[in-house]
Amino acid sequence: MTSKQVLLGSALCLTASVSWGAMFPVARSALHSIDPFYFSMIRYLIVTMILVCILWMKEGRSAFRFEGKGRKLLFYGTMAFTVYNFLVFSGQKLMGDSGTITASIMEVLMPLISILILWYRTKKRPARATLITICIALAGTLLVITDGNLSFFSMAAQHLVPVTLIFFGVVGWVLYSLGGSEFAEWSTLRYSTLTCLLGTSVSVVIVLFGTLFNLIPLPAWETLVSVRYEMSFMVIMPGLLALLSWNAGLKKLTPVNGILFISLVPVTTFVIMIFQGYTISIYEFYGALLVIFALIRNNINQRRAGKMRLQAGRKTIQENVYER
Repeated sequence: MTSKQVLLGSALCLTASVSWGAMFPVARSALHSIDPFYFSMIRYLIVTMILVCILWMKEGRSAFRFEGKGRKLLFYGTMAFTVYNFLVFSGQKLMGDSGTITASIMEVLMPLISILILWYRTKKRPARATLITICIALAGTLLVITDGNLSFFSMAAQHLVPVTLIFFGVVGWVLYSLGGSEFAEWSTLRYSTLTCLLGTSVSVVIVLFGTLFNLIPLPAWETLVSVRYEMSFMVIMPGLLALLSWNAGLKKLTPVNGILFISLVPVTTFVIMIFQGYTISIYEFYGALLVIFALIRNNINQRRAGKMRLQAGRKTIQENVYER
């Protein structure tokens, strides 16, 4: 991994994370009017149509072939575009205004969850530097969100069901992020489009059946019009732009390192809340500094590791030439 790849991958993951950080305050406004299932389905239905058109124009009809990987694409697509969106936004709405903060902080568990999943799959212990960096980022984010007040955790315990929904939604996105490494030979656009297409199809089926059996309320046209600005933002920024940036960034950084940038999600959420009139405390300020320090530390470690691997490769080549 070269320094250029690290910088570009970091910029892409940063773009996605900041977009998702802005997602929760915007969603909070929309969820007052529209059901989270319809909100999520319509959002990614539009994203899917845009991605399909772009993929068709750039890579042609052959790019829509599954190549024997249909089940994996369906699974990862369902995890990201059905499980994550349905559960996270449902949990956020059930918790009310506090759900915005809770949903954003739960995103910070992604690096730890990914480490545990990979540890289980590969039986290989993560690098000590990676574990330390993740812990620093987690500590900083917890400081930002809790404002040094441990009563946050008692509040979360009182909302066990929505918190559990959000947690399993987060696990779904982690599985999707890790799944991208199995399609390394595919373009970012192709993996994003096909998973989004299949996952959104599952969402459409669930919503239609839920509506048919009166489990999910059908939004009126006036409701859809009232959330048009929120929906436009959700489609363009945390939908289309963030999805492509995230998958491209993970391809360059590897999922374990790229997913660390998710720690910026709650920090971004709080920055937006500050612009909305929220006053930042000393705990939140130092917590944000810890997260930034963790991300810089991870970037430096990646660049250093890339240089060491490059030097080791050159040394091996020189030794082989000398032996000949």
